[in-house]
Amino acid sequence: MASQTIEANKADSFAAGADPRRWMALGVIAIAQLMVVLDASIVNIAMPSAQADLGISDANRQWIITAYTLAFGGFLLLGGRIADYVGRKRMFIIGLLGFAAASALGGAAANQGMLFASRGLQGAFGAILAPAALSLLTVTFTDAKERARAFGVYGAIAGGGAAIGLIAGGVLTQYLDWRWCLFVNIPIAILAAVAAIRILSESKATGRTQYDIPGALLSTSGLVTLVYGFTQAGTHGWSSPQTYLYLIAAGVLLVSFVLVEIRSKNPLLPMRVLTERNRGGAFLASLLTGVGMFGMFLFLTYYFQGILGYSALKSGFAFLPFSAGVIVAAGTASSLLPRFGPRPIMMAGFTMATGAMLWLTQITPTTAYTTHVLPAIIVLALGLGLVFVPLSNTALIGVENRDAGVASALVNTTQQIGGSLGTALLNTIAASATASYLVSHGPSPAARAGAAVHGFTTAFAWSSMFLFAAGIFTALLITATPQQLDAEERAVAHLG
Repeated sequence: MASQTIEANKADSFAAGADPRRWMALGVIAIAQLMVVLDASIVNIAMPSAQADLGISDANRQWIITAYTLAFGGFLLLGGRIADYVGRKRMFIIGLLGFAAASALGGAAANQGMLFASRGLQGAFGAILAPAALSLLTVTFTDAKERARAFGVYGAIAGGGAAIGLIAGGVLTQYLDWRWCLFVNIPIAILAAVAAIRILSESKATGRTQYDIPGALLSTSGLVTLVYGFTQAGTHGWSSPQTYLYLIAAGVLLVSFVLVEIRSKNPLLPMRVLTERNRGGAFLASLLTGVGMFGMFLFLTYYFQGILGYSALKSGFAFLPFSAGVIVAAGTASSLLPRFGPRPIMMAGFTMATGAMLWLTQITPTTAYTTHVLPAIIVLALGLGLVFVPLSNTALIGVENRDAGVASALVNTTQQIGGSLGTALLNTIAASATASYLVSHGPSPAARAGAAVHGFTTAFAWSSMFLFAAGIFTALLITATPQQLDAEERAVAHLG
């Protein structure tokens, strides 16, 4: 009888359309996700070596990160639409191969312009690849329990991949060359693409297939102009006409984007997604978190290698407690969320993160990692880990089925855009603080080290203000109860 029941369940599963190769498909999708996640952290460790090799200035070094995050965040929503309409498998493969080609271009970069362009291309192809992978996951796993397991694997890759990237970046930079931090993507992407051709099944969305090209161009060009304006401030000063020109142009482009979205029949970003207070609060908190968090990686990397004299590999290991802390705290937040709701957990997280960032302002050229950096990044990781899970859930509260995909993608988009703006703004602030310090303390080696650290700590102070602001907006805007947090299931069902 038991065997008959098992066979009947298997028959029902296949009758319901379950893909017999779905677990192999999960492996292919996980490899692609790992590559995208790795790329964010692996390049951080390689930045000082790349900057020295290509003669990149301190004002321009942020483009190594910003070019990627801007393109990724700016095109992510459009990339999801293209994958849905053209075919998820097809765009998944195109994203993989494009990412490999962009990585090859970056690894072979002969100057800073070539490296920045390749990072932008990586971001653009990542914006095609990431939503296609997520959509393939939802349509491949039709059983609710199996889908939950698949998303668990996907989430674990997203959480743990950053730690792997930090170590891999250190090993490749120290024992080969910083260029291999980009070249390593090529074999991974090609193998995943070949496997995808054989294993994945094609799927498309039905209905209207109109693209909001004006919205995509206006939003991305506005963000690029805004970031470039921040860079000009670092070079020419905040009062320079050049700086004002770019910042005003960015404002015009971004306001035009909002007007286009309001009037568009098929907007890239429906304004109704942002106007509900809980979702709006979550997206605003995500944006500010990106601003505050991304700068930490940039400046601590330079502190480790430039001030403390760490090798690239040792720098990677120095960041490991951060990755571990985020994973631990995210698990805790998942268990607390059904009981307490998102607001108290997020407020506790932002309070811890703000305090930790202020703690980092106490570093000097002579302080030790174990006393001044390690405790701070553990507290910061625990705080941000408490934020990420409730933030993602809150972003889907009360969302209409037709907007579930956009709302899901917006969490990633706002964080990436926040990271782009934050990296550019904080790098400009740090560079200005460093220059002012040198003017008043002279050009001696000790003064140069002190100036660099003064720039870092000034940026950390500003980061703490952004994280504090995120906590304030969380307290004022997010009122959701635990009972309202069932919107994610509806969104997943819609995507499937």
